[in-house]
Amino acid sequence: MEVNDVDDCVYHKFSESKFIFLVLYVDGILLASNEIGLLHETKKFLSKKFEMKDLGDASFVLGIQIHRYRSRGILGLSQKRYINKVLKSLEIKEMQKIPYASAVGSLMYARVCTRPDITFIVGVLGRYLSNPDMNHWKAVKRVIRYLQRTKDYMLTYWRSDKLEIIGYSDSDFDECLDTRRSTSEFIACHQATVQAIWLRNFIAGLRVVNGIKRPLKIYYDNRAVVLNSNNNKSSTKSRHIERKFLIVKERIQSGIISIEHIGTNSMIASAH
Repeated sequence: MEVNDVDDCVYHKFSESKFIFLVLYVDGILLASNEIGLLHETKKFLSKKFEMKDLGDASFVLGIQIHRYRSRGILGLSQKRYINKVLKSLEIKEMQKIPYASAVGSLMYARVCTRPDITFIVGVLGRYLSNPDMNHWKAVKRVIRYLQRTKDYMLTYWRSDKLEIIGYSDSDFDECLDTRRSTSEFIACHQATVQAIWLRNFIAGLRVVNGIKRPLKIYYDNRAVVLNSNNNKSSTKSRHIERKFLIVKERIQSGIISIEHIGTNSMIASAH
């Protein structure tokens, strides 16, 4: 098997039109193939090399439940059970007994796996791990109550014959209540391009998609960033900001990505 160029935990093997993927995490393995014979052959090979147990069709992986709706071409990833477990251990009456870092860490796992909707708030809460106050605890409780209401949400993938990567980047101007400073803008724009290119390279490395439309389209809600990224002028003064600014411009000029403006309300609607 060959390893994916951008993810050392993903392996693939191709035999004419047949293919199989192996995803490895510590001592757990997921196998996915378009041909049942190749799947059994790979299982038999692995069983000879390693002591392992075949658990059949994957239903739970690392606390993530897999839902399949094959007739509709839909795959859903849910952390409802994990969230219920977190909620039970972080009940409001018990919050004072639980370290703040532990509570935020539990939220971070949900954010990384299936709940990108709590990414921003969990990132903010993570800034105060060393010295949280009651306001930060109250914010944690609000996130927990939100997860209680939305624990049935899942990350959904739809089957498509035409794959196109479209991203959304949400900047924040003068919104920090402590300093009245912006917490992103060009930084968010640069990071969005980094993630988009990684995703494109990962998908290309799978070798089961004919191609991905170029340039990669990213919608951004800050008009000034979009305008500056699409012209040859630079008004930034901080060296690390300017470096990221120039990287974004180079990616646009080389046709790797395109950045378009989108209103905040429109982006929120699209995200839901």
